[in-house]
This record gives sequence, structure tokens and C-alpha cells, in this order.
Amino acid sequence: MSSNTPLPPRRSTGAANATVRANPPKKKKKKWPRVLFTLILLVILGLGAYAYSLWRQVSGALDDASAGASTQTVPAAEKAQNKPLALMLLGMDYRPKIGGMNTDVVMVAAFNPKSNTATVVTIPRDSDLQLDGYSTQKINAFYARFHKKSDAKGDAADAYARDEMKQMLGKFFDVDIKYASVLKFQGFVDIVDKLGGVKVNVDKDMRYVDNADGTNIDLQAGEQTLKGEDALGFVRYRKSNRGTAASSDFERNERQSQVLGAIVDKMKSFGGLTKLGGVIDVAGKNLVTDIPKAQITNILKTYYDIKREDIRFIPLTGVWKSPYVYLDKASVAEAKAALAEELSPEGRAATPAATDAETK
Repeated sequence: MSSNTPLPPRRSTGAANATVRANPPKKKKKKWPRVLFTLILLVILGLGAYAYSLWRQVSGALDDASAGASTQTVPAAEKAQNKPLALMLLGMDYRPKIGGMNTDVVMVAAFNPKSNTATVVTIPRDSDLQLDGYSTQKINAFYARFHKKSDAKGDAADAYARDEMKQMLGKFFDVDIKYASVLKFQGFVDIVDKLGGVKVNVDKDMRYVDNADGTNIDLQAGEQTLKGEDALGFVRYRKSNRGTAASSDFERNERQSQVLGAIVDKMKSFGGLTKLGGVIDVAGKNLVTDIPKAQITNILKTYYDIKREDIRFIPLTGVWKSPYVYLDKASVAEAKAALAEELSPEGRAATPAATDAETK
């Protein structure tokens, strides 16, 4: 039996389908590549702005610190990246309440661009150098004496005192000390504070109070992070009037080396880098140097990546016979040899990184 019911219409496979294929539904474009690119661009611009701001701070601080040397040019052969150089570093105990110009931190540092290493020799503040042509006197008092001896005033007297100190220490160590920097203790305090403190091992309980200048050293033995005033007390501590054990100049020198190394470590950390602008600012206000601005820039470019283990610290040792420290001849000979090696064309071999076995 046949049916007259018509069949359902077939689906069109012609023009209608062609229209559908020609106009498929639009897919949403992913936005994340554009967002990521924008974020990267913002980071780059932000870093560029920070670098520019930081350079302006560096430039301004160098103008403040480079006493009379901000516009001096440096011959190519003398640039820090081409030639080893020796510096004298003085920490001045200048406190307005009591006056005085004692340089209680005395260091000679040598840098070598070939090996990217440095040697820092620290001299006890009460040392009698027993150097021909110089009177018997504690080394920390010579700067003030030279300053007073100068017929000049102000910056000129400072420059004379620095030059005389460079000549004296250059003669003592048989090296050519090209430059000098003098940092007031307040600058040291401010730098440590700007870095958020430094981690050190306090070797003994320390307690000393002096109401005349506001000194209040109150430290307990052990590893800890010290802020500026406590870090200064740590490196300056010598005697107690509150029952703790006294300390020698040799121990002070060891502490100075420890704190300097801790500052280097902190500066190289990410946290330290982000605080570099503030450090530069306070350093510029408390530091006076005869290093030309262009040479300081050379030094920063050359040694920005130096590691703590590539800095060799040599505290001079000796015997205390009141009121002077008489330096051990073997210790002085070691320091002279180390400085001479650092200033040689090839420098010295960098200290190898500690192995896993050594660090466990």
C-alpha cells in the first residue's frame, strides 16, 4: 500500500551552508599577551626611572663628597678599570658635643681590576708607627695634628691633613696611596640604618655609658642584627664602666672588618640595592674624599660585583704597652706583601667559592 504523504525536505547543502561557513562565529581574542607586554613595559619604564633617579642621587652625592675634585678628568691609563689603586679610609670620631678630630678607624685598601679583588688593612688606633721623620704619637691623633699645622682653614686644611696622612701611611706600607676618604661616624650610623641594620656576631657583652657625648653601648654576646648606633658601639667598644670585660684595639679591628664585610653583603642583596639611593644620600653628606667624581664612577663600574670572599681583611697585630700599641713586625710585613700583591698588574687569585662540604 502506497502512501501519498510527502517526504520531509532535505537539508540544503548549497548556498545556505556556504553562508554559514563564510561567517563562522567570532572567537574572543586572548588578552593576556597584551597584558603581559604592558606589564613588562611598565617594569622596564619603572626600572629606567629608578635608575635615572638613582644616578641623579649618585651624581649629587659625588658632587658633595668630592671636595674640589668633582670636575677633574682621569687619564685613561689611571682609570680604575685599567690600573690597580690604593686608598686610605679614615673614620672620624667627630661629635659636636665634645669636638675633636680623632680618626679612630684607619684603613688602607688596595683594589685590582684584573682579579676583581681587594685587600683591606686595618691599623689599631693607638699604634705608634715608629716611622722615621714622624714623632711618637698615636696614629689616630695625626690627622688633627696635621690639620692644626696647616696655615689654611676649612676645606684647604682638610685637604692638607688628608695629603699628609696619605704620605705617612704610603711611606709606612711602601705603596703609593692615590686617594683618601674621611667618613664621620654619624655617616656610618646613617648608612647602617638605611640598610636596615647589619648581621654580625657580637663576641662579648658590652656595656659603656658616657653622658658627656651621649654614648650608651649596651650589647649582649651572640649573632644578631645591629642598627646604626649599636653597630657603631660594637666597632668602638674598648672599656666598660658597667661591669663588662674590656676589649683590645686588635679586637676592635676584627670587628671593623666584620662590619665592613657585613655592609658589603647587605649592599649586594636585593634589599640593599633597593635602599641604595638612601645610602648614597647619607654617605654624600658625611663623606669627604679627594677621589675625582669621574674616578668614583669608574670604581663603582669596576667593582660593583665584588664579593665579600674576594676582599681580604688583614688587621695588624702587636703588643699593648700603655699608652701605645707596638705593631708586630711580621704582621706589618704580611700587610705590605698583601698590598703589593694586590697592586701588581695581575693582582691575586680570587678566593675560590666554598664547596658544599665546607658550607654544611
